[in-house]
Amino acid sequence: MLLWGSSFVALKIAILEANPMLVVFGRMAIACLTFLALVRIFRPRFDYRPGDWKALSALAFCEPCLYFVFEALALQYTSAAQAGMVTATLPVLIAVAAVVFLKEHIHRRQWTGLSLAIAGVIWMSLDNPPSAHAPNALLGNFLEFMAMCMAVGYTLIAKVLMVRYSAFAIAALQSFLGMLFFLPLAAFVEWPDTLSAKALASVIYLGAVVSLGAYGLYNYALASLKASTAGAYVNLIPVAAVLMAMLVLDERLRLAQWLACGLIFAGVYLGREDLKAAQPTHSTH
Repeated sequence: MLLWGSSFVALKIAILEANPMLVVFGRMAIACLTFLALVRIFRPRFDYRPGDWKALSALAFCEPCLYFVFEALALQYTSAAQAGMVTATLPVLIAVAAVVFLKEHIHRRQWTGLSLAIAGVIWMSLDNPPSAHAPNALLGNFLEFMAMCMAVGYTLIAKVLMVRYSAFAIAALQSFLGMLFFLPLAAFVEWPDTLSAKALASVIYLGAVVSLGAYGLYNYALASLKASTAGAYVNLIPVAAVLMAMLVLDERLRLAQWLACGLIFAGVYLGREDLKAAQPTHSTH
């Protein structure tokens, strides 16, 4: 989650100098090279069964494909700090979706929490005059929310696939399919003549560190925990994203936006409280 929080800052730095689709393609390509370099060390478990291609394709289509389309576009319109705050809605979204698709239990209080969290995101987006970091926060935050919806699909599908595929195998497959998806998108956009060392380092960091570390560790967690429990740890992302955006990009939130953040966290707390009480204890938690 800390790695994912830092990715908002790195992505924001990179897309200031290059087209978002080009940046994401570069990220996927570097991730593929990283996975190839490490494949003999991790020896990924890949127990393919007839028909699995449907679930594997759907997983990659949700994330990284559509997820990164929405997120890269979102950061053109909103700040890294605000985009990071929108991720606070993901745990409750996952909990609600887990009820429908995985038959996990959810309480009425969690529905209230989801409503509060979404209201907080809307409030934070509306109370935001255009700035260099966020020229159209409402649009940007909506796009980031759509990215969170894609993350829900990814989490639920990955949870099912983890029975037969290792965390490394899933993360590697995501990178390879993501690279193929973004290749034509990157081929038809304008390529910059040069990239600063800072932007280039950001793309390398996104591909080699975030794609391997964040996705690998999250997939490993999904193999050991309930989907709703693993999703609850997403609460760390907005905290990390806001702090890093303030330190690295000098972004700031207005007072009303901090209050909206409080509403988001209140909604997330309501969405988690019953889950925490109801879930069994895991030795790996």
